[in-house]
Amino acid sequence: MALTPEQQQVLALIDKHLEPMPFYVKEYILSKKRSGLAPNTLLQYLYRYRHFFNWLLSEGIVEAKDAASIDYKELEDMKKETIELYLDYLKEENIAEGDQVEHRGPAVVELSIHALKSLFNYLTKETEMENGECYFYRNVMNKIVIHKKRETANRRARNISSIILNEEEISEYLEFIKNDYGNLLDSPLAQRRFERDKERDIAINSLILGTGMRVGEIASIEVKKVHLNKGTIEVTRKGGTEDTVLVMESALKDLKEFMQIRNNRYKGAKDSPFLFVSVYGGTAKALSRRAIQNVVNKYTAAFGQSNGISPHKLRHSFAVDFIRNGGDIILLRDQLGHNDIKTTSLYTNMANKDSEKILNKMDQHRNKQ
Repeated sequence: MALTPEQQQVLALIDKHLEPMPFYVKEYILSKKRSGLAPNTLLQYLYRYRHFFNWLLSEGIVEAKDAASIDYKELEDMKKETIELYLDYLKEENIAEGDQVEHRGPAVVELSIHALKSLFNYLTKETEMENGECYFYRNVMNKIVIHKKRETANRRARNISSIILNEEEISEYLEFIKNDYGNLLDSPLAQRRFERDKERDIAINSLILGTGMRVGEIASIEVKKVHLNKGTIEVTRKGGTEDTVLVMESALKDLKEFMQIRNNRYKGAKDSPFLFVSVYGGTAKALSRRAIQNVVNKYTAAFGQSNGISPHKLRHSFAVDFIRNGGDIILLRDQLGHNDIKTTSLYTNMANKDSEKILNKMDQHRNKQ
């Protein structure tokens, strides 16, 4: 499968940030690439390793001239106290944001722990020297526990459902893009761009709301893998798994309208394997994941969703509507490309209005007293 420009950029960044890393980190990245770990995840892990190794050097905890020279024996002998000091540093380090000074959120700290746990696990379980032994066996990261905030599935569902489109809004939103958005534009340039991209943008939004696909999957769709007659699209899921996704009839209609004008509307589009393109430097190039996020954010903000919502929230909207219309959780799991049914079960809580209806009836009854 051809790589999108965004995927190529991520791989280039991985190569760049690997250069100053120790050999065993390079081996780790190569191993995880083979096993299918997402390039974006590997890049984020590399950022965390760079920060960790630089901290070790700046604090004089290891004896090395640079990160590449840090011996894995330093990691073998590392104490739990050292890791805890580093995590405290992560939480307390001042980070300049314009005129403001902020601290890292718990999500970044947790990501750093996951990254280090993955590296240490590789070094102590998956490496092999000439004598058949791993580089070392003492894994200090096993002593570091992630304390997650406890939250019921119902609570999480309610939090998410407050920022998604309900069943009526889904249809209204797509009709808004088709019939009303253009009337809000007061700039001739903005109007021309909207007219150029209208069918494409409608197809993007309709496809997410008609399949539940991830934004990365949308960005990676190849023209040859769209089967309008079958109502399916072949996609590469998170983790590199090949899959076939069913598409709602209304989304197929919007997709067909875009494909009919695609090659004439975007110069050079017929030479691009990717379905969704825009014009950069006078020729058509694939839309990046970020560009698709911006497309969705722009229209949802204009629709009245405050500052706009993400493609992932449109994915949530599809999933909840699927359950509300009698969809089976197993079918939804397959449609969304989830590996774990527990992830999919979130949507049954989001779609279940029984508790709300009962509470409303109780309230009405009490008010009559």
